[in-house]
Amino acid sequence: MLIGSPHRFVVRRVFSRQKGIVAAATSTQRLSLQAGRYVGKDDPVAIVRCQSGLPALGEVLEPFSYPHIVSGWMRGSHFGPLMPTSYEDATPSRFDGPPRIVALGFQLTQGKLIGPRDLFADVSFDRARRIALELADHLRHMGPFEPHRAGMDELEYTTMPELMKRLQERWQPLG
Repeated sequence: MLIGSPHRFVVRRVFSRQKGIVAAATSTQRLSLQAGRYVGKDDPVAIVRCQSGLPALGEVLEPFSYPHIVSGWMRGSHFGPLMPTSYEDATPSRFDGPPRIVALGFQLTQGKLIGPRDLFADVSFDRARRIALELADHLRHMGPFEPHRAGMDELEYTTMPELMKRLQERWQPLG
């Protein structure tokens, strides 16, 4: 239940109960919240181990076969579909999105990393990309309104706090 509230809770590590090792680790820090103001990018990174008693590669990639709606589009102030893309196509330009995710696979052989292999360059993710683009169109047509724009308490990189402070004396209670 808690993992469904990403603005309040984050997953840092996933441990294998059977092996007692870290199976996945993430860099899910929100720098703007830690410092009280925008100080840099907070694009997350995850490292996931596969095979050898851990989930198979296909099991790890399967959640990305559908573009879930995430926050982080356009300066972290909008919601959009998470689109799995090849490394080559991870260059968003349309309203800085939609949010992209790339997956690079490495093989560990005799203590050396071999790779990378571009895991989302696979045609089996084409449908997810098409759906992501349709969802992006739908959300963008809502303009600067919720649910495309994040709620007031979630806006990260905007001038909204300064604007609210400037207008504070003009607000009147309803009813």
